[in-house]
Amino acid sequence: MRFLLLSGLGPANLNAPYLKGSFFDTDPGGHATRTLHRADSAGLDLSRLSFERGDRQVALLRPRPDDTPHLTTVTLLSIMERSGHDFERIDLEDVWSGQAKVPAGDFDYVLLSTTFIWNGPILSRAVAWITAHLPGVGIIAGGQFTNLKFMQALRDHPEIVAVVRGDGEVALPATLNALSRGTDLATVPNLAWRDGERMKINPIDYVDMEEFPSPLVLGSTAIVPYESMRGCPFDCKFCSFPAASPKWRYKSAEKIRDDWLAYAAQNHAELISAMDSTFTIPPTRLRRLLEILPDAGTPAWEGFSRANTINSAELVAGLEATRCRQLHIGFESMNDETLKRMSKRVSVKQNRTAQELLSRSGLSYYGLFITGYPGETPEMYQDTQDYLIHEYTGHFALSRFSITDETMPLWKDREELQIEADDPTDPASPWSHIGMNSVQAAQLQKETLDKVRRHNDKAILNLWQHDYQHSLLPHREREVNIAVEKAIERLAMAPVDHTDVDRAADTVRTQLDLLRSHGVELAAPGTELSNSAA
Repeated sequence: MRFLLLSGLGPANLNAPYLKGSFFDTDPGGHATRTLHRADSAGLDLSRLSFERGDRQVALLRPRPDDTPHLTTVTLLSIMERSGHDFERIDLEDVWSGQAKVPAGDFDYVLLSTTFIWNGPILSRAVAWITAHLPGVGIIAGGQFTNLKFMQALRDHPEIVAVVRGDGEVALPATLNALSRGTDLATVPNLAWRDGERMKINPIDYVDMEEFPSPLVLGSTAIVPYESMRGCPFDCKFCSFPAASPKWRYKSAEKIRDDWLAYAAQNHAELISAMDSTFTIPPTRLRRLLEILPDAGTPAWEGFSRANTINSAELVAGLEATRCRQLHIGFESMNDETLKRMSKRVSVKQNRTAQELLSRSGLSYYGLFITGYPGETPEMYQDTQDYLIHEYTGHFALSRFSITDETMPLWKDREELQIEADDPTDPASPWSHIGMNSVQAAQLQKETLDKVRRHNDKAILNLWQHDYQHSLLPHREREVNIAVEKAIERLAMAPVDHTDVDRAADTVRTQLDLLRSHGVELAAPGTELSNSAA
């Protein structure tokens, strides 16, 4: 049998509309064009910003490598390679953009990853593409969305013949083997499947992450995505991770070290991107990593952490010694009542301590915040807004609260907090609760982002940077990189921030002058720019 794998990112970034009308927008509009003419910068192209490195002119906004793999795709490719089955792959991003082409030859089944699908309409869109291009070919789905909504997927889409739930390392090859041999699917773990007109649900089995081989990564790649645990020991009410993988399991520090060394040797990895919900737990493993990584010769790494883990200057120094490059931290809120409602199990004081310690270090960090969590009023959210405007330094993201599915633990508070959602399965769907509604939350989100950009010189919205290499100036200290990113943000958003052309043009001139002070200039026409800052 031959299989076609569809995996990759979802169709859109929910926060991308914030950049509309700016110079980050591919079509910013007439006001932006008039702004550049008034600033004597007609035709300004952000991709021509550059700096000198030796005898070369290097692009400031260097695209991320196209071959940077995603964790889900790496894992699925590894499973399929080890299974020995014949397969081809299509990137789901090409499906969403309309550029996908089915490889030549016949396929017996399509393997559809739903990890980056977040609602029913998007799943329907993927299924419709498959049925249009491969009519009559059955679909085997797996990943976060269908893991939680396997019965809905099977009910709504007769084309889906089976759903792999939970761990796929054993279940997916066993499913393909059974289909290839024509044997009974009843013995396959983690499978929900059609038996004629009946739906059958097989028992769940969990992979031992310590004993099971870590994924193979195919070819050379500078960045390797990594998974050191599944499940989560915490019960944050806005998160469905525990529902998707109820059993918390994790690799030892020694296995992590050995995996990273192998990726460096075999794939020339320069950075390990740990995608776990919280890489810096359990504490015993973190302490062991701090002991064995500094002298191990492992690549640099980045990962997610809880704020209360970052509790001393000694720990931060230890992280730096392990070549930690960046931490993503879910601060979520700077109001203790909101944090308690979230069951976040951290305090505002711990959030503030973590940020202050990291700001005094050489580590890059990225704080994540939410506006509109159920029960939060605009007055309660004001604590978060004030903190971001007046105190926070470094990169941050601010998301409008969204209800992703009916498995979120917050639904236990539905009656108390009067939580209502037009569609509990769609993150973009309108909602309301006792504190505010989704429209108010969106207004507060935009208001905060605007005010932080205008009034906080050291807080950087992490939104437009996803397409580019980090850091922009790798040979310069973090403070300079923050100043340069801030200047780019203010420059690019000038036509959005100022309806008056003269004020917008003045902002463009001011930010270009600031960039020049840090050695960043617009390259002369015809100048060849390098995309390597090494």
